[in-house]
Amino acid sequence: MKKLILLFAFVWSMNAFSQQQAKPDSTKSQLKEYFFVMLKRGPNRSQDSATVQKLQDGHMENIQKMADDGKLAIAGPFGDDGDWRGIFIFKTTSLAEAKNLVEQDPMIKAGRLSYEIHPWWTMKGAKLD
Repeated sequence: MKKLILLFAFVWSMNAFSQQQAKPDSTKSQLKEYFFVMLKRGPNRSQDSATVQKLQDGHMENIQKMADDGKLAIAGPFGDDGDWRGIFIFKTTSLAEAKNLVEQDPMIKAGRLSYEIHPWWTMKGAKLD
């Protein structure tokens, strides 16, 4: 029964989403754009442990600064050791601004992390505001 309820909720949400996609003008005022960043394992992972710790400290300081500046809605690591290392969701006015913020991160600068960035929409008033 639980699986059936979950399936129904998924189908209903997909139907609602597809209806929103069909009428972008009527739903745009209900949506807010963010920028989703997938942090991935970078090409340069040969640093010694002391360097890695220094980069991690800088990474965390940078995350705190972006949050304090009101640019970062949410961030966090993944719990496994895969190629996906973490995410950022930015509250910026443009893709260029989000890209600039990502590229200031010490882990990105050192090549320990790389990234993909995509515009992402959610309902206004979502817990990210």
